[in-house]
Amino acid sequence: MGEIQSPSQTIGPLYGFALMFEGSHEAVAPDSPAAVRIEGLIIDGDGVPLSWPEGFIEVWEGEQFARARTDADGRYNVVVRKPEPVVTPDGTVAAPHLNVTVFARGLLKQLLTRVYFPDEADANAADPILELVPASDRDLLIAKREGDGLRFDIHLQGEDETPFFAF
Repeated sequence: MGEIQSPSQTIGPLYGFALMFEGSHEAVAPDSPAAVRIEGLIIDGDGVPLSWPEGFIEVWEGEQFARARTDADGRYNVVVRKPEPVVTPDGTVAAPHLNVTVFARGLLKQLLTRVYFPDEADANAADPILELVPASDRDLLIAKREGDGLRFDIHLQGEDETPFFAF
C-alpha cells in the first residue's frame, strides 16, 4: 500500500490558503510604539533560499503571534514588539526573545528555535536557554541590525545551521 502524506509530513499546498490571512505577518501594527520589523531568509543545506510555497514561519511570545510565508526570493518578514524579560519558574530571568517555528519543504516535522535581540547583550549572556547552546553558536540566535529593523536568517543545515530545540 502506498504512503499517504498528511499536513504534518509536508509543507503541502494547503498552507498557502488555509493558514495565511490578511496581516498574519503582523503581531502589532507597524506604526505602533516599539514595533520592530524582523526579516530574513529561510536557507536550505545547499545555501538556496526557500521561495514560496516552500517555507513559512510562526513567531510568538506571550500574547504576540505572527505567521509569515517566504516570498519568491525566500524572504519573510514579521512585525512584532520586543517582549519584556521573563522570570522563569526557578527565578532566573530570560532575555527578551521570540519563539520561532519553521515549516519547510523536506521537513517531516516543524523546527523550533528562538530569536534574541542584539541590544540585550547582558541579558542574552545570562539567558538560561541561550546558555545551553554551545558558545560558538549563540550568535546564530541573535538578530542583526539592518536598516530600520532586524535581520534573522534561518539556515536549515550547513556551516551556519541555526540551533534548533527538541520539543
